[in-house]
Amino acid sequence: MTAVAVLAALAASPGLAQAEQPHQPGPLSATDDSPLPPGWRIDGEGGARELVWRAPKAVPMGDARVEFRTGDRLLGVPKPARDGRTFRLALDEALPKKLAGLQVTAAGRRLDAAADDTHKSGSRGARMPAQAPANGVDPGKPGSYRTVTGEYDLDPVRLPGFDTPVEMTAKVVAPKGATGSRPLALFLHGRHDTCYKPGSEDDVTGDWPCADGYKPIPSYLGYLRDQQLLATQGYVTVSISANGINAQDWEPEDAGAQARSSLVRQHLARWADWTAHRSSAPAVVREAAKADLSQVLLVGHSRGGEGVNRAAMDSLYPPPAAEDGYRGPVRWKVRGTVLIGPTIFGQNPVADVPSVTLLPGCDGDVSNLQGEDFVDGTRGISRGTALHSAVYMVGANHNYFNSEWTPGEAVAPAMDDFGTDPEQPDPVCTPGAPTRLTAAQQHKAGATYIAAAARLFLAGDDRVRPLLDGSGKRAPSADPARVLTHAVGGRRSGGFLPDGGAKVTGARLCSAIDPDPAVACLDPETLGSSPHFASWETEQETGRSAVDLKWSAPGTAARITPAKPLSLRGSQKLALRVFVPPNTTGTKFDVSVTDSSNRRVTLGSVQVDGLPGSVNTASYWAQELRVPLSAATRTGLDLRHVKSLGLTPRSQSGRAWLMDAWGWAPGTLAVKAAALPRVDVGRTIVKEGDSGTRTYRIPVEISGHGSGQVRVYVLDPEGGPAENRLVTVRPGSDGIDVPVEVKGDTVYGDDVEHDIAVKAVHNAVVGKHRGGLTVENDDPEPVITLSPVVDRVTEGEALTWRMSVDAPTAVEIWQPVRVLPVTEGAELSTKDVDPQWLQEWSGDVPDPERPLSDANLWMWLNIPPGSTSVDFVVPTVRDQVVEPTESMRLALTDRNAEPLPDRPVLTGTVLTGTVLDKP
Repeated sequence: MTAVAVLAALAASPGLAQAEQPHQPGPLSATDDSPLPPGWRIDGEGGARELVWRAPKAVPMGDARVEFRTGDRLLGVPKPARDGRTFRLALDEALPKKLAGLQVTAAGRRLDAAADDTHKSGSRGARMPAQAPANGVDPGKPGSYRTVTGEYDLDPVRLPGFDTPVEMTAKVVAPKGATGSRPLALFLHGRHDTCYKPGSEDDVTGDWPCADGYKPIPSYLGYLRDQQLLATQGYVTVSISANGINAQDWEPEDAGAQARSSLVRQHLARWADWTAHRSSAPAVVREAAKADLSQVLLVGHSRGGEGVNRAAMDSLYPPPAAEDGYRGPVRWKVRGTVLIGPTIFGQNPVADVPSVTLLPGCDGDVSNLQGEDFVDGTRGISRGTALHSAVYMVGANHNYFNSEWTPGEAVAPAMDDFGTDPEQPDPVCTPGAPTRLTAAQQHKAGATYIAAAARLFLAGDDRVRPLLDGSGKRAPSADPARVLTHAVGGRRSGGFLPDGGAKVTGARLCSAIDPDPAVACLDPETLGSSPHFASWETEQETGRSAVDLKWSAPGTAARITPAKPLSLRGSQKLALRVFVPPNTTGTKFDVSVTDSSNRRVTLGSVQVDGLPGSVNTASYWAQELRVPLSAATRTGLDLRHVKSLGLTPRSQSGRAWLMDAWGWAPGTLAVKAAALPRVDVGRTIVKEGDSGTRTYRIPVEISGHGSGQVRVYVLDPEGGPAENRLVTVRPGSDGIDVPVEVKGDTVYGDDVEHDIAVKAVHNAVVGKHRGGLTVENDDPEPVITLSPVVDRVTEGEALTWRMSVDAPTAVEIWQPVRVLPVTEGAELSTKDVDPQWLQEWSGDVPDPERPLSDANLWMWLNIPPGSTSVDFVVPTVRDQVVEPTESMRLALTDRNAEPLPDRPVLTGTVLTGTVLDKP
């Protein structure tokens, strides 16, 4: 499911009923010049303050994280409430200073944006890519093996950080009667609703276990067709259930990646036991062909993709024992992974395990296609022999790879995650558009490419590699899907990378992530986005670059010169990964190389068309373009010392971005994982204390072997730019040493998080990428009171109450008050108060005239840091109406607008300004 499928509905819905949402007035808002937007409030009870956003409609449970941001800066990941509409983020003491520009996003897409902002159309029409020539081998064709199908349901397991045990349930589809041991493919589904009420159209929950009257949603059964195809080809397959993780993964900082890895390895350990002792295995396992645990393929969908990536990592580089849910021996070998529309919140792929990443062009959940980092993020990390392929599937959404997430096939309520605004249909992804796949077409294409990965990584059949490595071949079984691929690793060599000190002339070296539009590769106003530039933890990153080419006339070369010459010896072609704006056509370049003796040779020309795209798609995606190196060989150019790459536009005008270029040769190399150090960032929680200063250090565990480099980002708790530095790490060292000074006080404040985020750069892996030191406030919450200042006035004067705290605080204090109906006598009406005041505080208007308590006056008052009070002023108006004495009642309330039981309800009285007895 998706956090953004209801984007159009959210944007088009009317504002929240004011009885449900307190109004944030301009005069007493988070900042004087930037009040909290509609739908937001600051809440809290018992000393814990929270930033709260409430959506107009329930946001379906999905794989993309719902995130709170101020501009490009990540504030945090809020906790969802059971209603699916309310999201809460605990505040630290710096937050009130920086609440301007609040946004709610999921995978880079706004959830709180207006419809007009999220459905702009591009100026060019979407075009279907040309059909590629067929590959010689089609892995989508069923094999000859008979199959057996069944399930097992073992005792649940307890995983660190989770209160509720997680199920050990799985579906097995395997060859029957096959001789010898057969490779094993394990499937892990993504984050989805966990329970449903039979017979209902939309009654789903994220509970676990399911409540009475509800049944588990069998997400693990959604890959039966994929399993059946693989089983006929001779693979043992198992698809495991992870509802227990989905119901609890909002709490861990890694969104459940470590828990999913633990669950995968728990199942693999059982299979290892059953292989050694067949009599102890469940019936379906005994009936199936014997599994070969030295040949394992892990297939993960969405958060399951990130989970199996972590399982592959943990199988090579063990995680910290305290956080691991499996501590036994590794009796299997992961030969590859398939990652379907995956998340990668940590941007920490495993470089030495081959991978295929399916990127759905109409993904409405993980809509920024951040899984591209499973390819891009492996460059330069390790030996570079593992093939990492990206498979871009035009017209595929997120959910339809799983039949239990597909309307008409699922037993539980299901939906198209892309979401469509009927009034402004998306030109690429609206169902029925020429570029959009049906559910059946998409699932069949997905199964074909999963089978291609199995055949390459497990069976070692290099004949299917052209389907995955950017060679531009297609599998007819996937028709009519248009599928494009590119790759890094394998038999690629050299590497013209924009990072690492490369110099660029005739074009611009740009940054993937930077708040400055002059530095960023894509302007923030660009319609659509690029998977290559998916955001991470910081608003600016070092070492993620591309080359931005822009020209208004042909003929001027862009030249990329790496820090030292590269060797392309042994390569047949030069493979470039280049993208152009979506829906453009006919962009042409001449490609040249220059050796260290300044001999320059034009290798040939390439042409590229943009992918079908819209404002809602991540279609700025690089295609692989190849030119032969034969011209360089004929002319005697020294391919062992190539010092620069040249791209000369031949189109009249245009724009293009170069991600990298490599020497390419056919074939697949044997992959052996390097012994690398592993970094995991922990979290320490301390009390601030009442006095003195203490220094703590952020906990970082470095395990494994060897020496490597990582980049450490020290995040500013005040919201400023992060500092970063390149650090050499080795097991047992304290290379990542981040001290935090904590000053004690007796002033009430908020908890403060001093965090770091870590990313691998070279010869290292990163498990838990973010952590830090949480400093807990240990001072009592102030006592808040409401008292009258002027509570008896004549028409035209102002009633005034004062909200006070018994001591100054280090943070803003937000407290709601509500106008209640009077219990006796006449009540002030909407026409008895200043109309501008009414508009500012309630968003309401005087007409039709009604009691003031009916005007949605539930408001949050704010006492600034260091102050002890704020006045609430109600200006009345003088009129010529003969009326009796009127009053209004005001009370402090809880977060549900109910008056606090231990606080008085105050009354203000307004005397008529009209003389009743004129002589």
